[in-house]
Amino acid sequence: MAVESPPAAQRAPAKGRILETANELFYEDGIRNVGVDRIISASAVTKATFYKHYRAKENLIVEYITTRHDRVRANIEAIIAAAPNSRAALNDFVAAILAEIAAPGFRGCPFINAAAEFPNADHPVRLVVTAHREWYVDTLAELLKDMGHPVPGDAADELLLARDGALSGGYAGDSVAASAALVRIANRVFAEAK
Repeated sequence: MAVESPPAAQRAPAKGRILETANELFYEDGIRNVGVDRIISASAVTKATFYKHYRAKENLIVEYITTRHDRVRANIEAIIAAAPNSRAALNDFVAAILAEIAAPGFRGCPFINAAAEFPNADHPVRLVVTAHREWYVDTLAELLKDMGHPVPGDAADELLLARDGALSGGYAGDSVAASAALVRIANRVFAEAK
């Protein structure tokens, strides 16, 4: 399990700039396509500063994907906290995915993208991706259980795979069709709850 990174306010300003720059560039162009020199230039730091904070690109990559997880988790937890019940939280979860697909600059799921670039299941990036997905399924299963779904774990797996498909299809194919399919699957899963 990855160690959580400190909130942006607790990071050194240069370290935060490096991470935010990497966050944008890795998502836009792919992790392996973005070199250290480009990150250094775009974040307006020196090589010495970069290496002082990260020592190697590999460390920045792991912090990037860990920070992505932390942000998604905070967003989902905020959705759950703001919802009056589990059904509303799940509807808001689906709405957030639809908004993500429709957002300018959308390039699919950063976790699926990262997993595609790091095929070794034991790589630190893949370990973060796996932990992220396990957390996601557990969170969805708990909401579905609260709704009275007869098989919340299976239903959570379906919702996560529907989300994966919608994010992939929304980027690589027809975003409208992908979004509509996600809504249909979610509504079917929700209707199974008592």
